[in-house]
Amino acid sequence: MGTTLYIIICIALSVLILLGISMMSKVKTAKIGNLLSAASLLMGVIITLWYNEIISILSIYVYILIGLIVGGFLAQRVKMIQMPQMVALLNGLGGFASALVGVLSLLGIGQTESKFPTFTNFTATLAIIIGLITLFGSLVAAGKLHKILPQKPVVWKKHSLILNTGILILFLTLLFTLFIEQFGDRELSIALILLIGIGISSLFGYAFAIRVGGADMPITISLLNSLSGVAGAIAGMAIGDILLVSVGGIVGASGLFLTQIMCQSMNRKLMDILAGKTSVSTSTQNTSKFENEETEQKETEKLNVEEKNEEKTTKTAADYATILKTAKSVIIVPGYGMALAQAQHLVRQLADKLENNGAEVKYAIHPVAGRMPGHMNVLLAEADVPYEKLYEMDTINDDFSTTDVTIVVGANDVLNPSARDAVDTPIYGMPVLNVDKCNEIFICNFDLTPGYSGVENPLYKRNDGVHLFLGDAKESLEKLISFFY
Repeated sequence: MGTTLYIIICIALSVLILLGISMMSKVKTAKIGNLLSAASLLMGVIITLWYNEIISILSIYVYILIGLIVGGFLAQRVKMIQMPQMVALLNGLGGFASALVGVLSLLGIGQTESKFPTFTNFTATLAIIIGLITLFGSLVAAGKLHKILPQKPVVWKKHSLILNTGILILFLTLLFTLFIEQFGDRELSIALILLIGIGISSLFGYAFAIRVGGADMPITISLLNSLSGVAGAIAGMAIGDILLVSVGGIVGASGLFLTQIMCQSMNRKLMDILAGKTSVSTSTQNTSKFENEETEQKETEKLNVEEKNEEKTTKTAADYATILKTAKSVIIVPGYGMALAQAQHLVRQLADKLENNGAEVKYAIHPVAGRMPGHMNVLLAEADVPYEKLYEMDTINDDFSTTDVTIVVGANDVLNPSARDAVDTPIYGMPVLNVDKCNEIFICNFDLTPGYSGVENPLYKRNDGVHLFLGDAKESLEKLISFFY
């Protein structure tokens, strides 16, 4: 295959990948877009092997087969609730792959002698650094999401100084690569670069991710997705592969755009998130709320709240049934609790009951509801909820004040009114759903423990129009559904 034909094919495949990404933005074409992008990437692998005349090496196909088996196994076994962790791990693996390419390129393994050794060394080192930052940052993100690591921000003593020092050392390492050919002992120089680059970038990736709180994790995952693409593009520069540069650039740019959109939706600055400023409250009271209470304490709190709720209201099952049956407009607010309980199908059943009773049902989707962008959309799609009924925050926020009933299922921070006026809290300034503007609110949460932000929700203490159904979301929804019989 000639170079010109190879470049033309690379351009065509890049366009097909972009087209696939564009199709993913629409529900009706999302599956086709995903398949198109995947098929284009597979063709890219085949074309690369063919162009470099290594298509006859049998071991490559053995590794591809192993990858297909592992990927297929994970696709079948990983639950939707675990998808955020899975996405974080895949981002990390992408960064790790780029780092390996950088290491091999720096060592001169698997390629002919470069015509531009300084550029090759520089880009290879940069691929190692960004790739390993992505890997360890993604592992921390996955650990936080899976509750292996503490979900609250972890801030070390002189944390910022450690990160700034790390940046300086990494920068000096990159400069060192520019002069690597001038050293007499090239092997020693490469060994030093690998030792410093791998050590510092791994520590840096862990240090910057560990101090991001769980509430800001969707933005962090978007950023890590972008970094994995950037690492791939730079690795492509190191080995002179135009398709890898192109695809890596597409992933990096799309991830960065998504990160920017998420920051705007949360009224956040990216640097503040990475610095942990949005997740750490100066108030001792708020900081202590980051710790999850023990199960017995949660159950005690739940019983106490239920007793108080019974004292302040005399509503019976018949009263709740009347409120739901007479409602002509209903907004359902899904959150991470719905995902944990896998209650999306019951949410759909409840919506069907309301609609059969003459109510108009809408779903309010906060940009960061769940643990990754689009988490709630995918879960509701699993339950065959029509996409047309899903409304973004800015579109539906004004409707809460004129809606008869709002039903919250496992959401907390995204509807916390404290974001508007509690200046010293981590969520201050974050746009939230105006659930508190509704007169009748049914809250189906496991308990009243604050969300990832650690900020108490004053909505739970409202005396009028707020009806608490605490416990497993499935049981609470079944109770609401039973009111229609």
